[in-house]
Amino acid sequence: MHGKPRGFDKAIQLIERGVDIPNPWSLDIGDEVDIDRISADGVTIHPGCRIHGAGTVISAGVVLGEEGPVTLQDCRLGPDVRLKAGYFHRAVFLQGASMGLGAHVREGTLLEEQSGGAHTVGLKQTILFPYVTLGSLINFCDVLMAGGTSRKDHSEVGSSYIHFNFTPDGNKTTASLFGDVPRGVMLDQPPIFLGGQGGTVGPVQVGFGTVVGAGSILRDDVREDGLLVLTPPTDGVRRPNTPRRYKRLAPLLEKNVGYLASLIALETWYRTVRRPFFAAQELGDLVLEGALEMLACARAERTKRLAALVATIEPDTAGRRQLVERHVELLAACTPDQVPDALRTPPSVLLDPLATAAAAGTAYTAAVRDLAAPAKEAGTAWLQAIIDDTGARAAALVPDMGLFEAD
Repeated sequence: MHGKPRGFDKAIQLIERGVDIPNPWSLDIGDEVDIDRISADGVTIHPGCRIHGAGTVISAGVVLGEEGPVTLQDCRLGPDVRLKAGYFHRAVFLQGASMGLGAHVREGTLLEEQSGGAHTVGLKQTILFPYVTLGSLINFCDVLMAGGTSRKDHSEVGSSYIHFNFTPDGNKTTASLFGDVPRGVMLDQPPIFLGGQGGTVGPVQVGFGTVVGAGSILRDDVREDGLLVLTPPTDGVRRPNTPRRYKRLAPLLEKNVGYLASLIALETWYRTVRRPFFAAQELGDLVLEGALEMLACARAERTKRLAALVATIEPDTAGRRQLVERHVELLAACTPDQVPDALRTPPSVLLDPLATAAAAGTAYTAAVRDLAAPAKEAGTAWLQAIIDDTGARAAALVPDMGLFEAD
């Protein structure tokens, strides 16, 4: 007769505390899992799930494995998250986020409130703002996507969509921004739609309200808001290939610095504006800690990829020489500790009503949506100032690259 499965005693303890576990014999719970980080309020863990990692947090109302087994390792789940089946490693899901059967979600992923995907979705280094919805059969790594105002009015990625994030040269300085942080966090921007059977060759920047038609491969920025984009088939090309040419190095560097700056702005938002909303939730401080870890992970990934790119550059122009010589300083300039003291605190017209709403128990998304226009405008200007300041410091280190001059 076989002995008890690993974690059986922990499963029984969770059942005794009120967690719904229909078949405790089918679970695998690691010895390192702290059951005090698992809520007893409305949590359901279906048969076949594997739960590992000392960092794992499972908040109230979470449902795991309703469509098939879930492997959960060092993830932090906010209230009412539904992970229906798949593999989840070092990711954070905020209230009401969900993923369907066959999900493969890896480190650096942060899904905010009521965002998620259908079946067979692969994510890594992905940040989805509230309500963003992914279809099925999608690979959407190295992106930040915002847009939309509710579950009925949300940014969407159609089925069979790919964000192409790896070049033939092995370069992954390819993170794309769909929408932006300063306006996106206000939850009042028109949604972005990326039609199915399509893709984006990163890095690109896409404005709010953009509709990319089904079957299109987006290779260029769409910075203007509210455009319909249908990309034509490319002309055939057959010519000698010169690896690592980086003919558009300055725009590539701009986008990477801009992405890092956006992560800094978002981290500042979490540390100041979002903190009291987490504090109001059971296990919320632990979920916030995980979200900040994901943002730090995202910055580390982008820094690593940019440094790897610079290592392959031939310093044959003044700008490229500056970049090679000063890239360590440039990357150091793109860190949260470089944000000036004057920009570390949100304007009171924004912070005060949100703090009041959090104290009254108002949900984060509702509190942000209900902000008056002057508060939203001040908040957007504040976050944009953080991004602009970061970009200006980086540009000053490599003046011959001509960064952000067109902006």
